[in-house]
Amino acid sequence: MMRVSFFYSDNCPSHDEALNRLRTCVDAENVDVDIEIVKVETVEDAERLKFIGSPTIMVNGRDIDTSSTCHYDLTCRAYHLEDGRISPLPSEAMILKAIREAKAKES
Repeated sequence: MMRVSFFYSDNCPSHDEALNRLRTCVDAENVDVDIEIVKVETVEDAERLKFIGSPTIMVNGRDIDTSSTCHYDLTCRAYHLEDGRISPLPSEAMILKAIREAKAKES
C-alpha cells in the first residue's frame, strides 16, 4: 500500500496550499491512501524525519523533489519547478509524478 506523508512547520505559510495540492493530486489519481500529516517542531525531529523544510511531501519514504539538498532544519522550503522557477510550493506535476511512479512500482 502506498504511503504518503506531509511534513510541515508553522514557520512557513505555504503548507496549507501545499496540502490542498497534495489532496487534489491524490484524488485525481484515485489513490486510496490516508495522508499522514506531521507537524515538525524541533531540529531533532527535522533530522529524524529527513525534513528539508516546510512543506515536505514524501511518497513511500521518498521526497517528491529529488533535486533537493539534504540539510534538515525548521526552514521554509524552496522547490525547483519544471520551468526553472523557484517556488515555496511543489507543482501539481511534481506531486503527480511521484504518485504515478509509486503506483507503477506497486503494479
